[in-house]
Amino acid sequence: MDLTKERIAITGGAGFLGEHLQQELWNREVPPQNLLIPHIEDYDLTSEAAVIRMYDDMKPTVAIHLAAEVGGIGANRKNPGRFFYTNMAMGLHLIEHARIRGIKKFVQIGTICAYPKFTPVPFKEEDLWNGYPEETNAPYGIAKKALLVMLQAYRRQYGLNGIYLLPVNLYGPGDNFDSQTSHVIPALIRKFCTAVDEGKNKVVVWGTGSASREFFYVKDAARAIAMAAEKYDEPEPVNLGAGFEITIKDLAEKIRDMTGFKGKLVWDTSKPDGQPRRCLNTSRAKQLFGFEARMSFDQGLRETIEWWRTNRDKKLL
Repeated sequence: MDLTKERIAITGGAGFLGEHLQQELWNREVPPQNLLIPHIEDYDLTSEAAVIRMYDDMKPTVAIHLAAEVGGIGANRKNPGRFFYTNMAMGLHLIEHARIRGIKKFVQIGTICAYPKFTPVPFKEEDLWNGYPEETNAPYGIAKKALLVMLQAYRRQYGLNGIYLLPVNLYGPGDNFDSQTSHVIPALIRKFCTAVDEGKNKVVVWGTGSASREFFYVKDAARAIAMAAEKYDEPEPVNLGAGFEITIKDLAEKIRDMTGFKGKLVWDTSKPDGQPRRCLNTSRAKQLFGFEARMSFDQGLRETIEWWRTNRDKKLL
């Protein structure tokens, strides 16, 4: 697909990943003629009427569905029902009306939370259905995984060209640093930077530190999504990631050192670790549309820390 000639609607386009995807597309040698961003203030995408109105107003030929309601372990434990409903409702209405309108391509962003709790590492796409997700994020993960089934069914019955991408945990400049809903990297950066500024002698971190995660730089993720939108047209899901893992203990120590915190790390073992391990097999993305991550993890962390230090005052207002 030649994206330069399409009207591309990006739900969640004003969010963390969405802004980087916009930049990725606009910065190309030949950018798209139209990028269309439905803002939440104008379109509540959990409402079928609002989705219909958005499609009527914007008349996209391609839809990239990034919008999601999600957070870290704490937010998932607090809002399981809301996270299931909002993510299921948005995808349900967007895919159905993409079919009705004959959208040329629908790109659905899934979640690594959809994988079973004890998936063999590295995660392969064929393992997606081999067990129940980790309990704290299962409602969110199952809602998003249901949209994979919907897209595959719509491809078979109606010929809707829908693809499903599974990015691992994202991080980078512009991430969500909210103390209640952020994921682990921005949460740790905020904690350590605050401790340095306030002269604290300890930082408390959730869990035991034994769980591992893979982290994916947001600009690499944006490039991967754009490449898939152009080049991939199959029903099977595709992992997107950087192909490495790090324990939360090692991550915390790395961010501690990078932020200059000299105090003590205290592990609150009454809090959950979440899924024991996460690391993806990303060979399918390389094989099918030529994607490989470029950003080194240390450099990506430095850029994220620098972004927070530069922008935190206005973010904390």
